[in-house]
Amino acid sequence: MVRVRIAPSPTGAIHVGLARSALYNYLFARKHKGRFILRIEDTDPSRSTKESTETILAGLSWLGLDWDEGPYFQSQRFPIYQKYAQRLVAEGKAYYCYCPKERLEEERKKAQEKKIPYRYDRRCLYLSEKEKETLKRENQPKVIRFLAPIQEVSFTDLIHGEIKKGPGEIEDFILLRADGSPTYNFACVIDDAEMGINYVIRAVEHIANTPKQILLYSALNLPIPYFAHLPLILGPDRKKLSKRHGALSLMEYKEMGFLPSALLNYLALLGWSPGGDKEIMTKEEMIELFSLERVNKANAIFDSKKLEWMNSVYIRNSKPEELLPHLKGFLDTEGEVAEGKLLSAINLSKERARRLDDLAEAVSIFFKEKIIYKEEEIKRFLIPENKERLGKLAERFFSLPEWGKEITETTLRQLAEEMKIKAADLIHPTRVALTGKTVGPPLFDVITVLGRDLTIKRLKEFTSLIP
Repeated sequence: MVRVRIAPSPTGAIHVGLARSALYNYLFARKHKGRFILRIEDTDPSRSTKESTETILAGLSWLGLDWDEGPYFQSQRFPIYQKYAQRLVAEGKAYYCYCPKERLEEERKKAQEKKIPYRYDRRCLYLSEKEKETLKRENQPKVIRFLAPIQEVSFTDLIHGEIKKGPGEIEDFILLRADGSPTYNFACVIDDAEMGINYVIRAVEHIANTPKQILLYSALNLPIPYFAHLPLILGPDRKKLSKRHGALSLMEYKEMGFLPSALLNYLALLGWSPGGDKEIMTKEEMIELFSLERVNKANAIFDSKKLEWMNSVYIRNSKPEELLPHLKGFLDTEGEVAEGKLLSAINLSKERARRLDDLAEAVSIFFKEKIIYKEEEIKRFLIPENKERLGKLAERFFSLPEWGKEITETTLRQLAEEMKIKAADLIHPTRVALTGKTVGPPLFDVITVLGRDLTIKRLKEFTSLIP
């Protein structure tokens, strides 16, 4: 069975890169009827916070990426890492290192000056038993270092192909710090092995860690998983993604008015192609079409405008009742609102909305007691003729025996004919009077949803502005 995982560090909010990795793991697991596991890598207590963990869980849940197991917390697994580290020491595959930080920093500085890669010189590997006993007796701080075999390490990445690391290029890296906490590479290997992870799908930044991890798997006689390293996500300038270009947290996208389904769809296309020209997909379609073979090696470009376009498609294609739960946090309606009228207003307004905040603003027009008119948009309609025309229209609307799209349209057109003007000469100022906008949904649909009282009220308020 396929078993994959996402393993964020709770040092901040979940951003698009991690969200994309989570999505690809999720799609791969669901495609192959496997398990998607959530692990929180919180081994650094100085940087890990409960708030960050909660934000990560909320972000994944908002996207609809439900995990099958977890969350597991590395901070609760220290005895497991210590057991494996002691085993490696006992088998002569790791050793205690007592070197103070000052010595290591000095050695690194010398390597930099010589412009050569720094490698730990294995000083503590060759300590005599007497020296070791003295250091133990003095209770000197110590770490556990892996005794890296001097051999070539190669693996076949499912996206990038064969990758090699030459003999001697991997130093004796630390497994356990002096405080007993595990380093990333060690904890990652132990957890993946213990949790049965057989496909590791993660960001390309981790590709340099993979040879070290393969050596650890081999040293512990553990099965080595398949690796697939996902391309970077860059800004339009092909530099590292910044906030200016879209490196925002998932919750920020939620607050900006993006639908989770739209963001999920967009993230899926950042490095993967389903084939053909297909872009808009349900989660079920993504699961059916997803494959690692179609993940691109090339870096993906994040395009905020493309995301907004996709969001507008999702808004347009959604039913009002589907949008309402997402929209409620953006609505600022005055007083109690009938749900039927609200759904009708959403249905009329969603065609032009790019984000939920746009939609909320458009919907609010149907419920505001008073429209705030922008002078630059209305001044050409503030002419004496419109005072008379809209005044008569308000009277006709007041006298109607019933209210609806057909009867209000017939009434307006008949009035225009009687006044010997084009219907457009009455339609355009009416739209501005009712919505404060020169463009929008079909006018007579707007009039129907507004209702008789609010329509007449706004027509009178607008005409009061005309000298």
